[in-house]
Amino acid sequence: MSNRAPELIICSFIIVSLLVIHFFSDLLRISLAGSYALDVTLSQLIEAQSKEYAWLLKLLVNCFGYSCVFLPGYLIYKYVQRSSYLERGNRTFLHTAINMCITGNSSYESVDVIHAASSSGSSNGLSTERSHKRTSSQEAVQMLWCFGGLMVSYLTWGVLQEKIMTQHYLNYAGESSKFKDSQFLVFANRLLAFVVALTYMQWQPSTSRHRAPLYKYAYASFSNIMSAWFQYEALKFVSFPTQVLAKSCKIIPVMLMGKIMSKAKYETHEYLTALLISLGMIFFMSGSSESSRASGVTTLTGIFLLSMYMLFDSFTANWQGSLFKSYGMTSLQMMCGVNLFSSIFTGASLSMQGGFMDSLAFATEHPKFVFDMVVLSICSAVGQLFIYHTIDVFGPVVFTIIMTVRQAVAIMLSCLIYQHSITLLGIFGVLIVFVAIFLRVYCNQRLRAKRKRAEANKPRVAV
Repeated sequence: MSNRAPELIICSFIIVSLLVIHFFSDLLRISLAGSYALDVTLSQLIEAQSKEYAWLLKLLVNCFGYSCVFLPGYLIYKYVQRSSYLERGNRTFLHTAINMCITGNSSYESVDVIHAASSSGSSNGLSTERSHKRTSSQEAVQMLWCFGGLMVSYLTWGVLQEKIMTQHYLNYAGESSKFKDSQFLVFANRLLAFVVALTYMQWQPSTSRHRAPLYKYAYASFSNIMSAWFQYEALKFVSFPTQVLAKSCKIIPVMLMGKIMSKAKYETHEYLTALLISLGMIFFMSGSSESSRASGVTTLTGIFLLSMYMLFDSFTANWQGSLFKSYGMTSLQMMCGVNLFSSIFTGASLSMQGGFMDSLAFATEHPKFVFDMVVLSICSAVGQLFIYHTIDVFGPVVFTIIMTVRQAVAIMLSCLIYQHSITLLGIFGVLIVFVAIFLRVYCNQRLRAKRKRAEANKPRVAV
């Protein structure tokens, strides 16, 4: 019995934590119910609140649902540290799972091997050099394949994203309604991305052994699903072109987050282009005819949601970069680990709110929504694979240029399909943004070439 005591304690942490969280969620549901029936789900009660402020209550409830994972995980982590549970000889399934979550395979690998694996790749964990030479025709075919794959997957993803969150769907009775639970879309996207990454890894095994503790993926996963949630919610308050231009302003929060987390240093042209992008964004939002018709609350809400999206997204990029450098993992391993925790987080939150049943009921009544959601999730997962492949083969500069072109095409497609109008001032802002992005890519490439020449001309000291 004493050998099983740690496992019983760990299981009790999980059960008690879930019971406490569900108890408080029931109290919240009863307090919001008012004149509604008590069998109404928490998700339905949130949607019944004021449209302009329902997102705030939904955000708080979502974070409350994520605590279903964080709270028992924190208690187990503290218990394992104090009880030396992992040093015991009981190699049960629970022991193996906790060991993978907390220590990974670091106990079986030396630190030197980890750093060697990290330094052998590029700064983002991917090798940009090919072990074999390709002809010009093969290079052109590869470029067209990557360009076409990124364009098709992410342009389709962007159009469907706006359609699902803003357009009405007809049910079998001919009644129209909107889909409202953006967290269910995040869950569907992340679950399919996890399945795709896991399947691809099984089909094409990597020679790099996974060493990172799994819990480290949880931070990137949480910030990733929060950024995705803010991105979907922002579409209820701002147009898709405005959101695309806001994504171009991610450079500023990414730079600030890099200075805070990694003490990163940036060149003068990087600060200059970041300011130009921000200026172009201001011109675009000032020249948007839709923004002048929006209410003050809606405009402030949209700006706040986009700001939170960029904040969480910049943390995700910097945290993933630090994991690449520390553990030398492959991008597919990163994709698999992050999407695994994202599926767990969003699944736990949806279960607590009753969002699964609401979204599934909407799906059964609106078959066109099911088709759009499946295609959206497939495009998101396939797009991630094309991102990794493009950076691996051609490097980050070519990838950035392709994605910049994709953003411009996405804005034009959205304006054509959903009839968004942009004034001359808005068009001038768009031009400033994309000129600044191309200028940044060009300066970075020149600086990289200059450093390579300096290294090649450096005199070698005889030993």
